[in-house]
Amino acid sequence: RPVACIVLGMAGSGKTTLMQRLNSHLHEAKRPYYLINLDPAVLDTPFGANIDIRDTVNYKEVMKQYSLGPNGGILTSLNLFATKFHEVLGLVEARAEELDFVLLDTPGQIEIFTWSASGAIISESLAASMPTVVVYVVDTPRCSSAVTFMSNMLYACSILYKTKLPLLLVFNKTDV
Repeated sequence: RPVACIVLGMAGSGKTTLMQRLNSHLHEAKRPYYLINLDPAVLDTPFGANIDIRDTVNYKEVMKQYSLGPNGGILTSLNLFATKFHEVLGLVEARAEELDFVLLDTPGQIEIFTWSASGAIISESLAASMPTVVVYVVDTPRCSSAVTFMSNMLYACSILYKTKLPLLLVFNKTDV
């Protein structure tokens, strides 16, 4: 069975860049994997997603239809997508025997996985189907402030408590 890695973190922390690096590394190592983009508002992904929320949910239309701002549009798009997540799992499970990893890139609205039903549906569905870990990306330069560092750690602890999944902290941008 593949290991699912849900890549979470605050907006701008480097989640998508980490996904790009993981994509390159796994491709070079010839390790079979599946990439899932859960960010409906991203314009371009620097990796080819096998499953992309943007193919199912039009974020701009959701904003218009429900009279929402950007954050509400992202949250509602994820909620709509979560109602069909069993179909995503079906696609992944059909190839499960040949995969080592399933990597999920998420939007920067971290509240999706701290209190939203869609975050719970996605994480619980994955965990019921395969070993699942949360990869929490921390923007290292922003953590030069003790308050920002503690805020990140509180979010990470909240996600750990809410999902009850193993959590890996990744300190990104350490070369900056």
